[in-house]
Amino acid sequence: SRVQGRTLGWFRQDPASDMAMSPSIAGTALPMAPVPVSAPTAIEVLGSVGAWGQPLKSGHSRPSSLGHLGIAAAGASACAAGRLAARKSRRRGRAAVARCAHTVFIDGEAGTTGLQVKDRLAKHPNIEILSLPENLRKDEKARREALCEADAVVLCLPDDAAKAAVAMLDESGAKTVVVDASTAHRVSEGWTYGFPEMSQDQAAAIAASKRIANPGCYPTGFIGLVRPLVDAGLLPGSTQAVVHAVSGYSGGGKALIELYEGGDHEPWGAYGFALAHKHLAEMAKWTGLAEEPIFCPAVGDFRQGMVVSVPLRLSQLAPGTTPAQVQEALAKHYEGKRFVKVAPLNDMESLERGAFLRPDTLNDTNNLELFSFANESKGTMWLAARLDNLGKGASGACVQNLNLVFGLDEAAGLA
Repeated sequence: SRVQGRTLGWFRQDPASDMAMSPSIAGTALPMAPVPVSAPTAIEVLGSVGAWGQPLKSGHSRPSSLGHLGIAAAGASACAAGRLAARKSRRRGRAAVARCAHTVFIDGEAGTTGLQVKDRLAKHPNIEILSLPENLRKDEKARREALCEADAVVLCLPDDAAKAAVAMLDESGAKTVVVDASTAHRVSEGWTYGFPEMSQDQAAAIAASKRIANPGCYPTGFIGLVRPLVDAGLLPGSTQAVVHAVSGYSGGGKALIELYEGGDHEPWGAYGFALAHKHLAEMAKWTGLAEEPIFCPAVGDFRQGMVVSVPLRLSQLAPGTTPAQVQEALAKHYEGKRFVKVAPLNDMESLERGAFLRPDTLNDTNNLELFSFANESKGTMWLAARLDNLGKGASGACVQNLNLVFGLDEAAGLA
């Protein structure tokens, strides 16, 4: 075996004693003290490990050859106690583990988004995490094998690294589904945009796709507000839009998190003054607007959460369109969508102290809230979207897209 040092392994739970039982390695149960557990979890095993049979692809009868891959597992007790049964095989000298779940490899699991995805999947009842030891996470051969072995991979990488990972898969011919959290493929041909609620057929398109580009956090809010109005014919595709947004500092990754949590920093800061933000292309393409919007982003002195604002003049809308029709178009578009809530027109009750739209209300959820405020006497509207930049704007959307791909409950593993 190539497994040495720290790895992760399946344990099975004895439902009678509510205690964790030892794993089976090379067909022999390892002696260990019982460990109390309240639910099946991923338990770390330290030390050198012999040949370890991994969960199998559906219909496969051979153990996995990925000896260096750990399996992080979580789920319902029925899965741990019943559907995961170890079958000893002394002749082969290893154990094959019947799988009850889909396997996912997070390439870049140590980053901000990767950690969030991992935390969510660790609680997922139908997904197992394939994880490489820390010393192999940048090893190209190990990564290639993990990418090809998993049912799906979530790429939490810089754009160039994400493109290289996809190239590895393309060269191998593996059937692995890719959910890319980077910006690399959001407007690329052959990729499906991973915003299930964007249009009535988008969820089905995601479910049938092997290449899914997870949306950006800011675009999720902007597209969520604008696309329904374009589709309904209320907002012309020729509209020259403006979008303002403020995000928690976690959106800037580890460097910005360390800055805001470790020393002197500005209390609020606008940025993007080159007017060339990397989200502009997807904002235009997936709303149906002919031109990219003018985008004015900012970061605030709070960890996570986001408000995206789109100001409009009624004169920009189709002739005769009223603010009530705008709100109704949003409500109709998202009717029955469990993660999207459309507030009534001029919903002052949702404002903090009747005045402020907090950005952090939806933290740690996959929810998106849409608001519409209007002053008809002045002919103006303010559309606003609220979401967790790390939830619906990143890791939550990844998990939602995985659920669609695997044919699972769309809300599995999501708050």
